[in-house]
Amino acid sequence: MSEVAEANEDRRKYEFRKVIEELQDFEGSGTQLVTIYIPEEKLLSDVVAHVTQEHSEASNIKSKQTRTNVQDALKSIKDRLRYYDTTPSNGMVLFSGAVNTGGGRSDMVTRVLESPPTPIQSFRYHCDSDFLTEPLEGMLEDKGMFGLVVLDRREANVGWLKGKRVEPVKSAESLVPGKQRKGGQSAQRFARLRLEAIDNFYQEVAGMANDLFVSKRHELDGILVGGPSPTKDEFIDGDYLHHELQDKVLGKFDVAYTDESGLKDLVDSASEVLADQEIVEDKQQMEEFFENLNTGKKATYGFDRTRRNLIMGAVDRLLISEDLREDVVTYECEQGHEQFELLDSRHEAADSQECSECGQSASAADREDAIEHLMTIAEQRGSETKFISTDFEKGEQLYDAFGGIAGILRYDSGI
Repeated sequence: MSEVAEANEDRRKYEFRKVIEELQDFEGSGTQLVTIYIPEEKLLSDVVAHVTQEHSEASNIKSKQTRTNVQDALKSIKDRLRYYDTTPSNGMVLFSGAVNTGGGRSDMVTRVLESPPTPIQSFRYHCDSDFLTEPLEGMLEDKGMFGLVVLDRREANVGWLKGKRVEPVKSAESLVPGKQRKGGQSAQRFARLRLEAIDNFYQEVAGMANDLFVSKRHELDGILVGGPSPTKDEFIDGDYLHHELQDKVLGKFDVAYTDESGLKDLVDSASEVLADQEIVEDKQQMEEFFENLNTGKKATYGFDRTRRNLIMGAVDRLLISEDLREDVVTYECEQGHEQFELLDSRHEAADSQECSECGQSASAADREDAIEHLMTIAEQRGSETKFISTDFEKGEQLYDAFGGIAGILRYDSGI
């Protein structure tokens, strides 16, 4: 994936995550919040028909308020569907319902999420007091693409691990004879034929893996190989895989089954390796940041300093904690001075404050998401944005000690 495509994907995932968090905060007074998951292959005419049927059946709801709210939600969804001729790539999810706003009042909200990070697998209609967001949360947790190979001397399966989804792709059965030789064959000849059959089978399995993985080698985060000993060891140590895939092998794991279920067993067996792999890049970024910080030259942190470095074009990589949820409020005085205040996104901002440069009153002029504010500047200046997990010590430090915002500089800017 190119740097531009990766940056766009990071922004899209962040915006996606924000919408999910907003949806999680909504609550209905009854089972009146409607969620509909639509896979890409689903005909929208069938979805409209389903919504129409649900609208009709909602007339049987005993509570007048709940009945009205559910029918209003379904009507809103139906109206939104009219804007689409076909289902977007990877599908779409619609949310609609009357959400509590306090004091016994409610407001109707409708949200549409198009083209989620991974494909929606099946059509789903859900009506409850909360919107159904768990499947989308799982998509955001999906990281990485790994090649999977399980084999013994009888069969083999090759597939993908994409995020948390295991996808079997190819399988093969061997012609390797059992250890018990048939009558009339000398022990040496039988052993030689058996070794040839094993070698041919390993080559066949490697061929399947090469066909599947080589074209995706630049996107692969690694390859996992599973099976009983000594099969998996012979396969890897024999250099059967394409030479550009050999360095991608993260490990060999004991797996009892080598059918399609064995691919899932392989993922389970490699769980620790996969967990480490997900944050390897984050660790590398933070180690480079701390190294530059210790030299005192090519590192920046905090909103103000990082923002000024971004505007100068001095930032090579903008580092943002995945847990950061703050807005930036811009204050302007009559002299044209600007100053910024980071504020929890749930808190109200002051209407004005004293300008730090001239002492005059500065009025709140704008409020926006702090991450989007910085990412926009980064895109304009050709700086990369990296989201850093808090699932390791230095990632936690970015959030706790540096306010969740830092940068690795291209040069010492003096700021």
